[in-house]
Amino acid sequence: MTRRLYLQIYLAFVGILALGALIAGVAFALGGSAGHDAVLLRGLASLASGVVPPAERGPAESQAAVERIARRLGVAASLHGADGATLAESGGRLPAPRAGWAESRWIGTSTGPGVALRLDDGRWLVAARRRRPLHALGGLIGLGLIALFLAAGAYPVARRIASRLERLQQRVDALGAGDLKARVEVEGRDEVADLARSFNRAAERIERLVASQRNVLAGASHELRSPLARIRVAVELLAEGAPPELAARLVRDVAELDELVSELLLASRLETSTAAPRAEEVDLLALTAEECARIGAEAEGQPVLVSGDPRMLRRMVRNLLDNARRYGAGSPVEASVEPEAGRARLRVADRGPGVPAAERERIFEPFYRAAGWREGPEGGVGLGLALVRQIARHHGGDVVYVPREGGGSSFEVRLPAGAPLTPGRA
Repeated sequence: MTRRLYLQIYLAFVGILALGALIAGVAFALGGSAGHDAVLLRGLASLASGVVPPAERGPAESQAAVERIARRLGVAASLHGADGATLAESGGRLPAPRAGWAESRWIGTSTGPGVALRLDDGRWLVAARRRRPLHALGGLIGLGLIALFLAAGAYPVARRIASRLERLQQRVDALGAGDLKARVEVEGRDEVADLARSFNRAAERIERLVASQRNVLAGASHELRSPLARIRVAVELLAEGAPPELAARLVRDVAELDELVSELLLASRLETSTAAPRAEEVDLLALTAEECARIGAEAEGQPVLVSGDPRMLRRMVRNLLDNARRYGAGSPVEASVEPEAGRARLRVADRGPGVPAAERERIFEPFYRAAGWREGPEGGVGLGLALVRQIARHHGGDVVYVPREGGGSSFEVRLPAGAPLTPGRA
């Protein structure tokens, strides 16, 4: 599951705090043997040399001196020879000085920080707390509480920043999905607010440009209807005295122009509409069979109900069948409808030359025709498959091109479906 943006910002804040505490702790730990402590340690070692009796006085006096130091200072203490051997100790066992130490130094013990003092005669006096004091634990608890308060205070800050960015992301996604009225509420006067204002200006400009383009397209397509109707009448009158080839060509050109205008109008309507399609139950197999009969093909499969606009669905099926008939190189057109995992799958196939791999997505772009599809007496205008995809997506589905083994093309449309029809169901 993808982390939400606010959680990432919040964890970044907490991570920075933790890193800062870690660096401070390491600096404190490493700072114990800094140069400015050397004078203090030498002074303490000189004082200790005057308190600890010389080695020749015997181990009894050394033990008594160590006990006296431990009792008066309230620490654990131990006396070691130059080789690190323990000579006397009181209050608990402490780490012995290591070989190679030449100067007094701070050390770490199991009960906290300690000190190893090198006496004038080469022996070592080691002292440290007998047990970890309560105030040290309190310090740790205090640091933990401070970190907790800082983390709690950082949360609303991170949440507020991230929530505004998340709303902006949602509006960007909505604009990308086709909601040209998507806008973001401008909050505050910071950089995020400036970004929201910039997005709103860009979205407004995009909406105006797209609306203008759609209006021009829809208006031009509509206005073509009247002169096109007059041209059709004139062609029919002229065709009576024209050569048959010319008459057929004129009729075919007018029919192609009429088809282009119809598809432009439908494409414009689909682009403009953001509402759900008209919801009617349609038997996709029956509709496909009717369209197959128009071109002399047959449909097979199982009846499946889909919900949508019957006229749009009919146009989608018709465009697929016409495309297979035009570019199938005279091969039979095959159509089938099957239920598939809660969806209806419409498949229209032929045994034509197929589509090159590099162009299998581009053929769904408006006015694009693959190589070899541009020629021929019945070459289309390049809107048929674009409309198929628009209609399929308008109904919550999609269409893909699938190459056939042995050559040919297959177009598969998948739409949300209801329960499959039983043979006795109308």
